[in-house]
Amino acid sequence: MRLKKKYQLRREYDDSLLLLMKKLREDWEMSKRIERSSIEKDGHLFAQTKLAEAKFFYLFKEARHRNIKGDLTGKY
Repeated sequence: MRLKKKYQLRREYDDSLLLLMKKLREDWEMSKRIERSSIEKDGHLFAQTKLAEAKFFYLFKEARHRNIKGDLTGKY
C-alpha cells in the first residue's frame, strides 16, 4: 500500500513539474519576443530574459534527471 502512495505522489509531482515547465517556457518565449521587438536595448530586459531561460533549463535538467517525458508545446 505504501508503494502505491509513493508512485502516486511521484506522478503528482511530475505532473506539476511539467505544468511549471510549460508556464516558464511561455514566459521565456514572451521575454524573447519583447526583447527582439524592443527599440532600446535595456539591460534589465536582457537580464529578465536570461533569468527566464535559466529557470526553464534548471527545471529541464530536473525533468531529465527524473526521467519525465511530456509535451511542452501545448497549453496548460
